[in-house]
Amino acid sequence: MTDTDTPQADNAVPTAVEKSHPWAALDPESFRLLRLAPLPTDRHTGARPLRFVQLGQVERHSKEQSLLRLTLQLPEQRTHKQHNVLEVWIDRRHKEARFGPEKGLHIEPGNRGLGRFLLAQGIDWAKQHCPDYQVEGAALPAKDALSEDLRVRRDHCLEAQGFVVEYLDPLLLKARYSAARVSDLLNDWSAEKVQVIDLLNAAAMLQQADQNLHEQDVSIRKLEERIARFRREDGSLRFTISCLIAFCLFQTGLLIWMATR
Repeated sequence: MTDTDTPQADNAVPTAVEKSHPWAALDPESFRLLRLAPLPTDRHTGARPLRFVQLGQVERHSKEQSLLRLTLQLPEQRTHKQHNVLEVWIDRRHKEARFGPEKGLHIEPGNRGLGRFLLAQGIDWAKQHCPDYQVEGAALPAKDALSEDLRVRRDHCLEAQGFVVEYLDPLLLKARYSAARVSDLLNDWSAEKVQVIDLLNAAAMLQQADQNLHEQDVSIRKLEERIARFRREDGSLRFTISCLIAFCLFQTGLLIWMATR
C-alpha cells in the first residue's frame, strides 16, 4: 500500500460479492482540492512539480455494512478506472474493517505522498465508525517487490500508518499486511507534501495568481516601452556615427588632396 500499490484481498468470496454490490459503482458526491507541493526530481519517478488534484468522496451505511470510497482526479489526464481509488469496507456482522481495492491501490502521480494521504483519510473515517473492529489482513501484490525501491517505499507507507508487514519467503516477494484493530492505525500524513485546500483558500490563490499576472503584464509593457525607446536612441546614434565617419573620410580625402598638389 504505497504511492503505487496497496494490499490485495486474499479472499475471493467477499470480492465477488462486492463486484455485484449496489455500492460497487457509486460516483463521488463531495469534492476537495489537494495541493501537491513541488519536490526535488527523483531518479526513479522523474520531475515532481507543483500540481493540483481533486479528491472525490462517497460513503454509504446500512445495518450490515459501511463503505467509504475515495478517488483522485487529475486535470487534463485520464487514468484507469481502477487506479487512484481507495475503499474502506466495514462489516458490522463480523466486526471487521478492510482496506482495498482488490487489485491494490495504484496512485498517479507516484511518489508524491498521495498513498499515505488516502490511507490516513480512510483510517480516520474508520476510527470514527468502528475503532474497536479488527482489521482484515491481505496479501500484498508481488509486483511491488520487483523493484527494491518500490518495495521499500510500500513498506514504509504501510508501517508509517501502523500496519505490520510480514514476509512469507526469503526472497521478499510474498508478503502480507495486517493490524490488530482499527484503533492501532495512524491517521497522519506528510502535510508538507499534500495539503487540503478549502474553497476560500483556493479562491484567494486564484485571485493572487490573477493579480500576479496583471503585475507581470504591466512590467512587460514597461520593459517593451524601454526597449522601443532604446531602439530609437540606438538608431539616432547609428545615424550620427555614420555622419561622423563620412565627415572624417571627407576630411581625410581633402587633406590628402591638398598635400599631394
